[in-house]
Amino acid sequence: MQYIDNVIFLILLIAGFGLFAKSLKELYRNIKLGREINRTDRKAERWATMTRVALGQSKMVKRPIAGILHIFVYVGFVIINIELLEIIIDGIFGTHRFLQDVLGESFYAFFTSTLEILALLVVVAVVVFFIRRNFYGVKRLTMKELFGWPKRDANWILIIEFALMVAFFTMNGADYYADADRFTGNFPISAHLFPFFQNMNVETLHIIEKSAWWFHFVGILFFMNYLYYSKHLHIIFAFPNTWYANLEKKGKFNNLDSVTKEIKLMMDPNADPYAAPAEGAEEVPSKFGAEDIFDLNQHQLLSAYSCTECGRCTSVCPANITGKKLSPRLIMMKTRDRLEEVGKNINKNGKFVDDGKKLLNDYITKEELWACTTCNACVEACPVLIDPLSIIFEMRRFLVMEQSAAPQELNLMMTNVENNAAPWQYNQADRLNWANDN
Repeated sequence: MQYIDNVIFLILLIAGFGLFAKSLKELYRNIKLGREINRTDRKAERWATMTRVALGQSKMVKRPIAGILHIFVYVGFVIINIELLEIIIDGIFGTHRFLQDVLGESFYAFFTSTLEILALLVVVAVVVFFIRRNFYGVKRLTMKELFGWPKRDANWILIIEFALMVAFFTMNGADYYADADRFTGNFPISAHLFPFFQNMNVETLHIIEKSAWWFHFVGILFFMNYLYYSKHLHIIFAFPNTWYANLEKKGKFNNLDSVTKEIKLMMDPNADPYAAPAEGAEEVPSKFGAEDIFDLNQHQLLSAYSCTECGRCTSVCPANITGKKLSPRLIMMKTRDRLEEVGKNINKNGKFVDDGKKLLNDYITKEELWACTTCNACVEACPVLIDPLSIIFEMRRFLVMEQSAAPQELNLMMTNVENNAAPWQYNQADRLNWANDN
């Protein structure tokens, strides 16, 4: 019977991690659909940023209650899953509490008690999060854009985490009471959480412990593969997203290389405008700005998968606050939706087949784009350094440079800059007339 259990365990383990690897491969392929961007400079600063923001959760605690609770879940869930190593070894080789013999009595007691305390903090945090999200009425968590799947997804994650922690406590409690005299672990929570276990016989406790053990193991595999469909991909992608984040000062926009080269060519009296490009020179992009996800860079697509849908960006957006249609969170969600649709298209056809849709207009409207004030409040607020403004800016660039579809007010301003070297509609010679006014 033990042999059959080991085989079933090994099959589930290989299948679970195999499906997870397949999902990651698809996500990587989707991200690579974007334009390449070189973000390998300033490596020391990038490692420091990732350590501080992704690992250290430094931007989460700017909202202390949610931030501290998130740290409980983050730290607790990560450290508790160190026990997955013990579960894997026990499952493959048929051992029981393998680390008990490896770590020694004292350290194993410290290890198990630490896991129990962290598990309790996780339970407290997910319960509070569930109440805040569904009953407390936090505005950024109850906006219309979260209706449907986004809300269900967030709730499912909280329910799964709660169920895994309950299974963890049940496994420990049953194990403790079944072998209280022999067991060297220390369970300050589960030993008191299930006092009725004391009245059960050993065989029943072993069944309860084994059932909870299997539930915990299968639940972890399920959770791991559920991430592919969930906003909780940020558990994985927050780290590369912060490492590859834009380290330039906020408000510094990029210049198009093709335009820069063209201007330099025009200003060089010795340049031959008809000369063939040098071998190895970068290909001029087929369009200016972004119309679809293929026109965005790979970090922007990575950010779409990294978005936690927390809404901190939208809650500080002045356009959204004043009733405009723009929501930076929704910009990222729509970008991810389009990216996922393109990915399914590739899975179905082996390559992307034009579906007649674009990110611009079919997902993100011009009204949303022009509502943005480019203030960078959303960029500053994001706890994992996502930059919705960069996507908005690239799509605006497409509207202006490819479609000449800027609002009349902007067209007038740009005409004035071209003619008068200023956004105002009067001659440069009259610019200082105000100084002589009484």
